[in-house]
Amino acid sequence: RSFLIHSTYTTDTKSREENKKTIESLYRLSVDIKKIRRLKEWVLLQDVAYVKEIAGILQEMGADETAVANILERCPEAILHTPAEINSQRALWQLVCQNEKQLIKLIEQFPESFFTTEYHENQKANILFFQELGIKNNIITRFLTSAPNIFYNPVEKNKNVIETLQRSYLSLGGSDANMKIWILKLLSQNPFILLNTSTAIQENLEFLQKNDFTDHEVLQLLSKLKGFIFQLTSTTMQKSMLFSKNVFKCSDQELKQLVLKCPALLYYSVPILEERLEGLLKEGISIAQIRETPMVLELTTQIVQYRIKKLSALGYDIKNGSLESLNGTKKDFEVNYGKIQSKKERPIFNPVAPIRIED
Repeated sequence: RSFLIHSTYTTDTKSREENKKTIESLYRLSVDIKKIRRLKEWVLLQDVAYVKEIAGILQEMGADETAVANILERCPEAILHTPAEINSQRALWQLVCQNEKQLIKLIEQFPESFFTTEYHENQKANILFFQELGIKNNIITRFLTSAPNIFYNPVEKNKNVIETLQRSYLSLGGSDANMKIWILKLLSQNPFILLNTSTAIQENLEFLQKNDFTDHEVLQLLSKLKGFIFQLTSTTMQKSMLFSKNVFKCSDQELKQLVLKCPALLYYSVPILEERLEGLLKEGISIAQIRETPMVLELTTQIVQYRIKKLSALGYDIKNGSLESLNGTKKDFEVNYGKIQSKKERPIFNPVAPIRIED
């Protein structure tokens, strides 16, 4: 995003000098100018900058001196926008922020997202569209900060993708009553779906259907993959499935069941699957074990090694045990680890059992 602003302002920076007025204004605000020189020196070369004005707007919103300096160090291109542009952006973000305290906190955390003003009209139209869809303001603010690119699209493009998803959901057997909830959940999990084209979405769904996944199973995969399936291509999915089929030496029907059990077999590319498989085999884990618990391929090699090491310290032999104990989130693993640990520490006799006279 800063590249867009950069290219708008200057073409030949080598022959230009730093703007002394800009430097002085930034210095008065206790901004680390060396940091800006190191990362985005081109900002300091511009003839026009609005340092005092932008700092003033941030202070009006409740930013203290440290916060202002931090924002301008992280996103110095902010000073190249006019006060009118920033006030328009301020009014726009206030549509979804509870108050200015929340707004300034978001600007501190995600200055680049806030100071990208080139797509102001698109941003506004998309915010209103998301509100009409029923997406809560706190989710929209999360989109603005973590997935700002989706607001740069013309609103018609985003509407088109949503309509394609709605049609697909209904054609796969989803009900009208649940469609809105399904769409909102999908978007909140993965807003980047909106960066895809309607054609790509349709092609990926058709690929799954051609591979004998039933409509219900396709819906199941979409939910499990949180919409990430739309960021794939039929070619990459085909390669990943073929790789898994060869590794596990299974039929098409067995492969389908494995994919439903572990959608990562569809989502991850062949090089990633290869690397993770090799990591497991090096630990002495067999292909049969992996086939029984394919979800273990969702974990990176480093995580697997760390978990095996912890379990081994308790005397748990992963080569002969179930891989289920390796699975899940960090929290899931800690719970499983705790159970194995307590089982190991439990006394082998019952101290409250009555003593037999013969003994």
